[in-house]
Amino acid sequence: PVTAGSIVVPYGHVIGNEKWRGSEIAQKLQGKIRLIFEDDLGLVDFHLSNRTCILYISEADLVAGDEFKRRLVRFRNASNLGGIVIVEKTQISDQYFLAVQKLVVLELGMVLLPVANQGEASQLITQLVSFYVREQSKDHNSNPFVRKQGSQLAEPSVFRTVQQIPGVGKTKALLLLQQFGSIHRLCNASVQELEPVVGQTVARQIHSF
Repeated sequence: PVTAGSIVVPYGHVIGNEKWRGSEIAQKLQGKIRLIFEDDLGLVDFHLSNRTCILYISEADLVAGDEFKRRLVRFRNASNLGGIVIVEKTQISDQYFLAVQKLVVLELGMVLLPVANQGEASQLITQLVSFYVREQSKDHNSNPFVRKQGSQLAEPSVFRTVQQIPGVGKTKALLLLQQFGSIHRLCNASVQELEPVVGQTVARQIHSF
């Protein structure tokens, strides 16, 4: 199973798979966020919220063969959770990255975030958690009608991912998601389709990325 029963993540916490206890990620997260370990998370490495989790693919996983691909496909087929895939993109694993990007983003429709190492991954997880906390606190205080419109626009994780593209900040990320609606459509957009939204230079950067 992907998870044993439904996971409830306390506000502002992260639930980590027991196998990460003592790892560099866990050590760097301690003190920044409240990390709880569980040993029945199945395929999931970290739960950021009740609906969003992280699957971590290390350099060793990439080099070892196709087991990580089977894990991702099993997760996508068996789960209704939003999956963010963090991949270690190093000099050694760089040659595998394009194939992983194609599988994760285009075939499985999940969010992909490359990191250089576990330390960078811990920073990314910290940023994502603070983003969710801000979003949740806004949700409690805001007009429900206004919120509804905003939530249809983009999941926080999708908005965050679009901002990782070179040349794209918060404003451009918002414009791109308003125009294209999903990472999948953005990936398949031509330079000509991107130009009216972000201009020629950034359109080319997005397309090549």
